[in-house]
Amino acid sequence: MTLKALHNAVEEAASERARCRWCRHAIAGRAGRGRPRQFCSQACRQWDWVARQRSAELKLAEDELVVTRGELDELKDKIFVLACALEDVRDDIHSKRMTLEAMRESLRWLVDAAQPVTETHLGGRPSPSTMPDQKLA
Repeated sequence: MTLKALHNAVEEAASERARCRWCRHAIAGRAGRGRPRQFCSQACRQWDWVARQRSAELKLAEDELVVTRGELDELKDKIFVLACALEDVRDDIHSKRMTLEAMRESLRWLVDAAQPVTETHLGGRPSPSTMPDQKLA
């Protein structure tokens, strides 16, 4: 299987999975009757409700999002590190004298740089102690 075919297969599989309306994590499909799940947890359902209430107060459109400057700066920093790692690995790949161990080290660097980006959640993933006290509608 070529790299392009593998990439396409992963994209197709990801698009078929349902995603949480709040955190965008994949939701395990379930067979049977009833409405499809929209949230991966009760916490995400609660935060989505709170966000909708706040967006109505602030008169935000459906596609607008408010994040703190600190969260945005942190995400930009993580993306910068990932871009640097990607550039380093790209340069290493084109090197004529690339050993297997050097290739492994480059890939470790790329994975280490990508991990924080994949674990980032804008708005945070709240712990139960920080959940709002409002009742769901």
